[in-house]
Amino acid sequence: MLKELKEQVFKANLELVKYNLVIFTWGNVSARDGDYIVIKPSGVEYDKMKADDMVVLDLDGNKIEGKYNPSSDTPTHLELYKAFPKIKGITHTHSNYATSFAQAGCEIEALGTTHADYFYGNIPVTRNLDECEVVENYEKNTGKVIIETFTNIDYMAIPGVLVRSHGVFAWGKSASDSVHNAVIIEELAKMNYRSIQLNPNIEKFPKYVLDKHYNRKHGKNAYYGQINYK
Repeated sequence: MLKELKEQVFKANLELVKYNLVIFTWGNVSARDGDYIVIKPSGVEYDKMKADDMVVLDLDGNKIEGKYNPSSDTPTHLELYKAFPKIKGITHTHSNYATSFAQAGCEIEALGTTHADYFYGNIPVTRNLDECEVVENYEKNTGKVIIETFTNIDYMAIPGVLVRSHGVFAWGKSASDSVHNAVIIEELAKMNYRSIQLNPNIEKFPKYVLDKHYNRKHGKNAYYGQINYK
């Protein structure tokens, strides 16, 4: 079942390797179709993985199809799909620069137009989970702390988050779109780090420039790109 979606999720997981977002088996991608999700199997190496190895689950986490166990991060993905109904794909990575920000407990601030083209404001960092949240239902509680962080944030305008001391979760309109956003987060983290090294007293990015760059790509009167280009 969901053969086409399995192929999409498989290819999206391979993109993590292509864009140097993962080493070994440090990451996963999933996608949603109605009441089902497809996700990477746990601990399976990317160069040995096949589309048929992707695991199909319902939104309660019951395995519908697949010979392997799903990613250990599956409960986090499920929480996000249920709380954020517009997203259709989720990517999790431990990419180098973005994870450094997560470990430092620092947001990735909007410092320039490259950031504004994709994220309408700072990429937030969650709080640390407390001991009880880690000991019991750790992965599910990771999803819950992300949801908590977005209480007053539009999850489609900021399609990603840094989980404190952990790594990146990004999402989008498809599996590949979520990978795209994860790639952008890593590049923005690199730019932020280097900008702060060059100028620790860097001035806040003007909101009117943030508004212009975000809305020309994502606003109701967006004019960036081609209407019929694929």
